[in-house]
Amino acid sequence: MGSFDGFRIIVVGSGFFGSVVAHCVATQLGLPVLVLEKRPHIGGNAHSEVDAETGIEYHRYGSHIFHTSNPHVWEFVRRFSDFSNYRHRAFARQGGRMYTIPINLMTINNFFGASFSPAEARAFIEAEIGRDHVSPPDNLEDKAISLIGRRLYDAFIRGYTMKQWETDPRELPPEIIARLPVRFTYDDFYFSDTFEGLPLGGYYRIFERMLSVPNIQVELNCDFFQVRAELPPDALVVYTGPIDRYYDYRCGVLGWRTMDFEIERPHQSDYQGAAIVNYPGLEHRFTRIHEFRHLHPERPHRSDRTLIMREYARFAREDDEPYYPIGTREDKQRYLEYRALALAETQMIVGGRLGTYRYLDMHQAIGAALKCFSNRVAPWLMQEAPLTGEDDPIA
Repeated sequence: MGSFDGFRIIVVGSGFFGSVVAHCVATQLGLPVLVLEKRPHIGGNAHSEVDAETGIEYHRYGSHIFHTSNPHVWEFVRRFSDFSNYRHRAFARQGGRMYTIPINLMTINNFFGASFSPAEARAFIEAEIGRDHVSPPDNLEDKAISLIGRRLYDAFIRGYTMKQWETDPRELPPEIIARLPVRFTYDDFYFSDTFEGLPLGGYYRIFERMLSVPNIQVELNCDFFQVRAELPPDALVVYTGPIDRYYDYRCGVLGWRTMDFEIERPHQSDYQGAAIVNYPGLEHRFTRIHEFRHLHPERPHRSDRTLIMREYARFAREDDEPYYPIGTREDKQRYLEYRALALAETQMIVGGRLGTYRYLDMHQAIGAALKCFSNRVAPWLMQEAPLTGEDDPIA
């Protein structure tokens, strides 16, 4: 492990938020940056690697498809990699049949055995909603039914939600499912952003190029809390870990969901014909299956092996990797207390999904990091302004 002396800024975590801030400080300000990463690799949950047995690049923490409508974020990330023209489609296996999701005209017609026009489908769904709609909806189930009707809810949402949250949907707050996209066209592309694709060299290469510049020192397998006393006392800390851990849980523990992943390498060229297939039924414990070869159709792949990953959701324990904030009323109140503590800091900035207790897509983390560097990090390091206020974590 290298020396910690001489650094005016310490970045804790090498996911997109931390890596972007570190890169901007090193390249735009020319200042040395120390990046501390507790895992054995850079990249956070966006980390990718090549499987030794199959030669297939897979995403260790579940499939990550890059998409954004922010041209500044798109221009920034493309400095580190060219992107494919991949556009994501997702599917659901329900009742022994396959459907496209989000729910679109093809899903509706296939599920109901119809051939509705867009106008007919819209009227049909409105009738479905009217038959079972509860107003005002005070739980997730009632909210979902108010958006798509009971039969589509039972088929595609109820079981998936029960597995994802391990809670009866009638006991979950309605805001968890604030909107359900329903398209009355045959558009089955999952995202509708202006820009979309996969990095041709993989996500790992993006982080490698972002952090392999002069003035950046990366320490892997390094827990910030174990070396905290050895860090320069006058350095600015950009912290992207769990905010409750930073304050030693003084306001209570924030609730998170985590994921378990089960890898299998079938002796066949193609297991499911798509990158992601959801399993909303309760007959399977897993929520979806990833098959990573489909994320890069432009690459040559072996014809005798593939790699699949089953995804299971559960409540996070202390040593688990947090994925999705649960966000109960108590969680939200605890976070506000932690946020108030963070805003009072004079040498520490929290960022990223763990620091802000909200799920961030990759493009949102990059946008928030660019804004944080310009508005808070650079002024502090250049001694032009103290830390005041905060940036919107969604950018």
